[in-house]
Amino acid sequence: MTDEDDRRDVRSEAEGAVPEEKQTVTSGEDTAADDAKGKKKKQGSFWKELPLLIGVALVLALVIKMFAVQAFYIPSGSMENTLQIGDRVLVNKIVYHTRDVARGDIIVFNGLDSWDPEAEVPEPTNPVSKALRAVGTLFGVAPNEKDYIKRVIGIPGDTVECCDAGGRVTVNGHPLDERSYIFTDPVTREQDKPSNERFKVTVKEGQLWVMGDHRSLSYDSRSHRGDPGGGTIPVDKVIGRAFVIVWPFNRIDTLPIPGTFKQPALKAAAALTPVTPLALGFAGALPLTWLTRRVRLRLRGD
Repeated sequence: MTDEDDRRDVRSEAEGAVPEEKQTVTSGEDTAADDAKGKKKKQGSFWKELPLLIGVALVLALVIKMFAVQAFYIPSGSMENTLQIGDRVLVNKIVYHTRDVARGDIIVFNGLDSWDPEAEVPEPTNPVSKALRAVGTLFGVAPNEKDYIKRVIGIPGDTVECCDAGGRVTVNGHPLDERSYIFTDPVTREQDKPSNERFKVTVKEGQLWVMGDHRSLSYDSRSHRGDPGGGTIPVDKVIGRAFVIVWPFNRIDTLPIPGTFKQPALKAAAALTPVTPLALGFAGALPLTWLTRRVRLRLRGD
């Protein structure tokens, strides 16, 4: 390699080099400033998105409430000891689209225009209070004076009566053992009677006979026998079945159907109920048909 070539290489390197004073240097202060700007952007983005998130949550809650599961606040002691004042329960609104209401179910139903409210709830006096009440009712943290929660004792076709020789409520002549859920005083340990008043009712089609577990306190079907439905409530007013207590945490529990409602005798009676009118119809039709045939034969001189 010649001296001229060496000089050419040195020149090329010098031309490609960046002067020290022109090199870009990022200081720690600049990096911190960029990080702060990024955090501010993220925070600003969060606060802008928050109303949208709240709106979506409320819409989802409304959809779930309307079609699937709804929370309800317990305002009175009519279902003690099973449910306490202040409990929150979840109500399945789909179940009765797949099966009929069953004896022993704890149901929530709308009593508007049929039953007076058990718990008087003061009406909000200003728009803010009304809005808060509406949101509270939506999430089951505020009472709704139009809705009731009771236990189903009789379904369509049942004859519900109290009391038999043992002081028990009977369904289609079969006694219920209600000791597992009827109110028991926590101090005296004395249990309510199944009913302090005597009654006998046959539940009509499309109706239900319902009673509270705190029999001496509950204003239920027994107290509404003078109403048009004779104390029963329409099946189509049922909102859903309460299936679990979700609040307070120390009372979280399921709400199953008591075993007494699963006795085979009740199912057998229910199975016979729709058949009985048909059987009676056939029993009356046979002799009537025979008599009509005999009259015709006589008239013809046979």
